[in-house]
Amino acid sequence: MSDPEPGSGHEPAEPDEGPGMPVRGRRLIGRRTAAIVVVAAVAAGAAAYALASPGTSADAKRPAAKGPTVVEVAQGACGNGWSGATPGPQVFALHNTSSTPAEVDLTDPATGAVYGEVEGLAPGTTRELRVVLGGGSYAFKCLPDDADAVVGPTVTIAGSPGGGGPAAVPVTQHDLIPVALAYQQWITARTVELSDRTDELKRAVDDGDLAAARDAWLPAYLVYERMGAAYDQFGEADGAINGSGPAPSAAGSAQGFEGFHRVEYGLWHGESAASLRGPADRLAQAVHALRDSWPQQRLDPAQLGLRAHEILEATAHAELTGRTDYGSGTGLATARANLDGTRELLTLLRPLLTTRYPDLPRLDAWLDRTQHTLDGFGAGGHWTPLDRLGHQDRQRINSDIGQAVELLAPVATICDARRTA
Repeated sequence: MSDPEPGSGHEPAEPDEGPGMPVRGRRLIGRRTAAIVVVAAVAAGAAAYALASPGTSADAKRPAAKGPTVVEVAQGACGNGWSGATPGPQVFALHNTSSTPAEVDLTDPATGAVYGEVEGLAPGTTRELRVVLGGGSYAFKCLPDDADAVVGPTVTIAGSPGGGGPAAVPVTQHDLIPVALAYQQWITARTVELSDRTDELKRAVDDGDLAAARDAWLPAYLVYERMGAAYDQFGEADGAINGSGPAPSAAGSAQGFEGFHRVEYGLWHGESAASLRGPADRLAQAVHALRDSWPQQRLDPAQLGLRAHEILEATAHAELTGRTDYGSGTGLATARANLDGTRELLTLLRPLLTTRYPDLPRLDAWLDRTQHTLDGFGAGGHWTPLDRLGHQDRQRINSDIGQAVELLAPVATICDARRTA
């Protein structure tokens, strides 16, 4: 049964196989909670194709995989041991006979597309790689540490092309550098906007106008929330501006509680302007320091795909649970800003994803659906607090963001920079 269209009112079925990415014989990256690991693993295509299982339900009509086929991994013997197969599930036991660790990729020798990979294969060790292959030509590529890549013999599987698992041409560090530079410039503009809006918040607190301060708090905070892919690069500034803080129920007596959430707590819990001048001033100082230091920072290009997935993953863990609501009731506004941040990064990554991720249009459709859902709870800038949502509304929001997180997981894996030589 095909997935329902976004907006149809039906929840999506869990897919048997995830879309658009090769098998990975290593852990999924960027997991923060066990529940999210399960959701993301389904979406991660062959990464969800568990190494201990013979295949997914989509392979039920294919013959069971034979094997494993022992394949040698060494500079002078990459791919030895595999000479042919019939279409369907394959199990390879990759055995490193060399003296150095190596990455091993199963590739299309004509295009370089990767069907599966194992990283960090230590000398003298063996690890399994499971893939589903259709008719076509394949070759193992061995990439030893501190040595050039070696491509093994080409093996041809008779049969119609296609019918196998997904594959993607590797994204390299060089491919990601223009993305990182463009995103760095975008963040530069946001730090200026953040500084200006935080100054408005500080002025309102200094003037003793707490109503104006409450009006100024959310626009300033949302600017910061849209910058989620750069948080790791902010270092200590992130803690001073947007530290996770204590549990909301313990915020009143917490020591060292600073940043946007400290000001939020005071504004919505009846604190005086005098008591908030210090926190607002320290927040403004931290924001200005970030703005001034940011031009000297350099983003790690290899992290951008992972961040595209992590932004909404963290939203599901924090904003949708009320963990970061210190009184303003604007968790859904924050989730909407996180969605904006995700889409900005996807816009920059799109040239790399268009030819590598067949489910990109479906991801776009679910992001549109999620945006529409969230916007329905923020009419006129008045956001519905989480604790006032009905059960069905909560389910719909959780489902939409959960599906978006699932479809973003392949972006993290596809854009994980790989060696090709």
